[in-house]
Amino acid sequence: MSDTDQRTPPVAPPAEEAKSGRPGRSAALRTPRTYAWAAFAILLLALPFYLDRFWLQAGLFAMAAAIAAIGLNLLTGATGQLSMGHAFFLAVGAYSYCVLAADPVTENGHTLTGFGLPGWIAVVLAVGISGIAGGLFSPIAGRLRGAYLGIATLALIFIGQHVLFNASNLTGGFNGRSVPPLSLFGITFDDSQTLVGGIPFESAEKLWYVALAALLFCAFFARGVLRGRPGRAMNAIRDHRIAAGVMGVPVARYRASVFVLSSMYAGGAGVLLALVFQRTVPEYFGMILSLEFLAMIVIGGLGSVRGAVIGAAFVSLLPQLLTRYSESLPLVTAPGTGAGGIAPGEASRYLYGAAVVAVVLFLPGGLSRLRFPNLRSIRSTRTPRKGSK
Repeated sequence: MSDTDQRTPPVAPPAEEAKSGRPGRSAALRTPRTYAWAAFAILLLALPFYLDRFWLQAGLFAMAAAIAAIGLNLLTGATGQLSMGHAFFLAVGAYSYCVLAADPVTENGHTLTGFGLPGWIAVVLAVGISGIAGGLFSPIAGRLRGAYLGIATLALIFIGQHVLFNASNLTGGFNGRSVPPLSLFGITFDDSQTLVGGIPFESAEKLWYVALAALLFCAFFARGVLRGRPGRAMNAIRDHRIAAGVMGVPVARYRASVFVLSSMYAGGAGVLLALVFQRTVPEYFGMILSLEFLAMIVIGGLGSVRGAVIGAAFVSLLPQLLTRYSESLPLVTAPGTGAGGIAPGEASRYLYGAAVVAVVLFLPGGLSRLRFPNLRSIRSTRTPRKGSK
């Protein structure tokens, strides 16, 4: 027999690869990107065993901010509705959880209202109350757009601040109120130590996995919304409102529904922030917080779930890093010293303000649109083919 007769016949490609012309599912799972995501997931799960409390709290702040930024990106980035009152709905979620989960108690001369509900029920109801608050405002959100809606939502900040400072029986007034720990599956997420693998887990370590699970759920849900029919309708409303209405998209209903969904995201983030802080203070939920969320979605990328997470990590971690290393950085002073320098919080606002300008001018799609060279394509261009000289 000749050499050609002894050759192995070519193997037919899988059916899904033959139909689409793209690698099959098994081949896609073996890509470097898949391995990188798997390694990143393992790293996130292992971090509580190695990081100290400072870094864990910084990560928890970033995850809570990412959840709120995803909700705002659905409203502003995907639907084109400007909202400057996002901090109001974080406050609704945070204080609703405190009132529902805490027992009646007296703090700082105020008799605080509490219903003593189980923690997980209080979380669900707090998110629902945030959605109801968004629903009460949704008729306005469904009819206003652009700067007019931004001014209307800005009023929510002033109304919220007035209520938070004066409704002392609910909020504790200027000094705020303590946050009851969450209890779930027999685990209390407080500072009591629980040994896991010989490592003492306190509140930050325990909440890490709750926050990670909440962030993954919120991210995948928003990704499904954006990739489905609602996402296409939202983008149509953002790009051309009149054309979307002509095509049969109920513009006012979609705007109102997205506003409610964004409010629920903010309420969930507010609950998580309250659990991390272990105390809610009205001053925190002000105008600056709303502007920071707008900076997050602009820096990360409008209309992108990944962009919201990247922008939230950048804006929320930057002041933490400046505070941590203030003694080693020029022109930055440690908090509370005020000696010939800029405070870390103020310096961070300068930096991400400059980042917003840089992104708008040079990278309109945000940091999520950055593309790095593909290792496979570089390898294929450098490796000569067989038979080539």
